[in-house]
Amino acid sequence: MTSKIIVLLLLTAAQLAAVAQQNLQFSQYAFNGLSVNPAYAGYKEAWYFNTTYRHQWTDMPGAPRTGIVSVDGTVRSREKRVGLGLQCMFDKLGPQQALALYAHYAYRIPLNKAGDRRLCFGLGAGATQYSLDGTALQYNNDNDPAIPLAHVRRIIPDFRFGIYYFTPRYYAGISVMDLLSEYTDGSRYNWKGNDYATIRKIRHYYLTAGALWHLSGQVSCKPSFLLKEDLKGPTSLDLNVSFLLRELVWAGVSWRTGLQLWNKGHLQQDLTLKDALGFMVAIYATRNMRIGYAYDHTLNGLASHENGAHEISLGYTLHARRNRYF
Repeated sequence: MTSKIIVLLLLTAAQLAAVAQQNLQFSQYAFNGLSVNPAYAGYKEAWYFNTTYRHQWTDMPGAPRTGIVSVDGTVRSREKRVGLGLQCMFDKLGPQQALALYAHYAYRIPLNKAGDRRLCFGLGAGATQYSLDGTALQYNNDNDPAIPLAHVRRIIPDFRFGIYYFTPRYYAGISVMDLLSEYTDGSRYNWKGNDYATIRKIRHYYLTAGALWHLSGQVSCKPSFLLKEDLKGPTSLDLNVSFLLRELVWAGVSWRTGLQLWNKGHLQQDLTLKDALGFMVAIYATRNMRIGYAYDHTLNGLASHENGAHEISLGYTLHARRNRYF
């Protein structure tokens, strides 16, 4: 990787801060609520396997590549009060990589006899391994002590917490990620007596909600939103609307943009807030298997340097007892 590419990635990250936080983002998060809220574990009341791969800023050298594999379900019991989940994630941006593994526990309180209206509390615990490949860097001073000459790695533990409420027709959730980020300096590498900062993690907050409207016997509509806040950059908002056709095909669009909900004096006043327009389609190949694809068209200044983002997903539900739309 040349120095020009590194500079371009750094400038890109600075511009992207106008509309996005550090944590991983997926356009198809609606099919895997566990990625944004640990209290989602067990929602489908059947073991659910999901995998998603995202390639962002295609055609740009060193562009981010992100993947996630997860499984969640409920413990065998009459009321299915306990949900469990396991999630593995990786993220690669140029010479920098992160690999995370989280376990999730959710306590699901039924609010009616049918058990399809619940208030859930979830906790996630895990760790992330951050690494930097010094051999991929090119620099002017061969003796620069701040740049490692080989791979360096550091494992950082963390926790996450969430609340999730759902009925057959709507849902809402709130969660906080990176709970330990304010108390650790573990994302700094020390090399030859110098601190080399790679990822300075900060706490992230998520608020999400959605509904399902049956427009006819063959068509249903699901509007939803996801609000992301890190208290540092502009608030990020995803607005989504998708349609379910004959219980077989989901098709929808999304709009990702930034908001200035309150004054953050440290931010530049001319930051671009608009981010991307997304398109999504998912097909139920069988009653239990879903295959999905999403494309994000960039709307900010990066549009002339890359060709958007592609994302594919695969989900499989084992022995599902009822339809779960969220």
